[in-house]
Amino acid sequence: MLKLSPTELKTNLLSGLTVALAMVPEAIAFALIAQVSPLTGLYAAFIVSLVTSAFGGRPGMISGATGALAVVMVALVVEHGVQYLFATVVLMGLLQLLAAGLRLGKFIRMVPHPVMLGFVNGLAIVIFLAQFQHFKVPTDDGGMTWMAPGPLALMAGLIVMTMAIIYLLPKLTKAVPATLVAIVATSVLVIGLGIDTKTVGDLGSIKGGLPDFAIPMVPLNLETLKIIFPYALILAFIGLIESLLTLTLIDAMTDTRGRPNKECAAQGAANVITGFFGGMGGCAMIGQSMINVNNGALHRLSGIVTALFLLSFILFASGLIERIPLAALIGVMFVVSEKTFEWGSFRLFGKVPKPDVFVGLLVAAITVIADLALAVVAGVICSALFFAWDHAKRVRLTGQEQDDGSKLYEVEGTLFFASVTDFQQQFSPAGDPDVVEIDFRNARLMDHSAIEAVNTLAERYTRAGKRLTLRHLSPDCVELLDKARKMIEVDYKEDPRYHVADDALA
Repeated sequence: MLKLSPTELKTNLLSGLTVALAMVPEAIAFALIAQVSPLTGLYAAFIVSLVTSAFGGRPGMISGATGALAVVMVALVVEHGVQYLFATVVLMGLLQLLAAGLRLGKFIRMVPHPVMLGFVNGLAIVIFLAQFQHFKVPTDDGGMTWMAPGPLALMAGLIVMTMAIIYLLPKLTKAVPATLVAIVATSVLVIGLGIDTKTVGDLGSIKGGLPDFAIPMVPLNLETLKIIFPYALILAFIGLIESLLTLTLIDAMTDTRGRPNKECAAQGAANVITGFFGGMGGCAMIGQSMINVNNGALHRLSGIVTALFLLSFILFASGLIERIPLAALIGVMFVVSEKTFEWGSFRLFGKVPKPDVFVGLLVAAITVIADLALAVVAGVICSALFFAWDHAKRVRLTGQEQDDGSKLYEVEGTLFFASVTDFQQQFSPAGDPDVVEIDFRNARLMDHSAIEAVNTLAERYTRAGKRLTLRHLSPDCVELLDKARKMIEVDYKEDPRYHVADDALA
């Protein structure tokens, strides 16, 4: 660990405490969503935060139990029980370790910027909307209804007070995190005046002991694997997507660079350990990470301190933590939501290509309506299709009659699966002279579809009884050509050298 100055040490310690306080109600809420005990969520928050902070690839990023994973877990818990969840979390971790071993983390670079904007804005909206569940109370028939006007107004007032402190205190001093001061001040007011409002304890007790090691009590057979593998695969995918996108976001905010594959390995190890110690698994938490980064805590110490404070809450301070008003923590998450949302994205309308605007809105909408993983996959696919469509229209041919009666075609652009149809339609073997030459000096053949297009074109000219010569194809293209091989004029001093993206060359 890097040596920290006294100021950095104080910043990371206080930020760790602040983040730990903000994690408690979310860990409990996510555990209840997954229909497991609050301690199952808190143990996951403690272990995942500790391991990823100590060994992960992005210092300052906070990980723990998340809602994105909880909504997937609930069906497994309801149908098969919590022990199958623990086994699934272990397998989830192993799959993430496999992803790290295969160095798949580098593929996060393929996520376009519009997808990142949609991811950030979508999660900001999700964080904001998730807080409104705390404004409801249970009904006699087991449902939920909004609080009465009086308690609702009181809670809203405490939230406004918390947010005001967070926004205004930095104008006076930055000696301590404004978020921590806001939580403490609101809590002191509520406890000191005996104000009756919802507290952390209303979500469930956090009192407990150290997590115990236990092998999940499930049959070790193929039938169990068939049950848990689909869930583990989905959880591993969602966990890595959310973690790596959060890592990329923090990289951009801090002008530093994290290590995606190291983070994949840390996430995997954390979930394996969590599964054996009765936790529900987890991944990066963008809300808590934003609190940490905005506090200026960019070292591993902040995440480790967060984990240790969480454990101390469980062991020694459950009674005190349970008295913290939910309004204080809701106010904190409202501010996180506001600061996370990229308000500048509204200024991009009319200034960036329409497909990019569409992708950003699509990712944000799917993140809110469905889930993050589906949103990111949909965004990447749409971006790729828009890119392919745009480049497919950029293949240009110019044909010119030569003095000797032959015809020369010059190809310019990128030839790949989306552009080959238009490429082939621009040739007319029946109407061309007996001798035709095609020059690929300013063109690139990118995939197997391009190679097959050239082969097909050569076969068309052969059937028409015409002589076709292909010039300036790269040596690797020549290796892949079949029917057109004999028609190529090779000049390695002039021919381009690049590798076609084709399985035959892999």
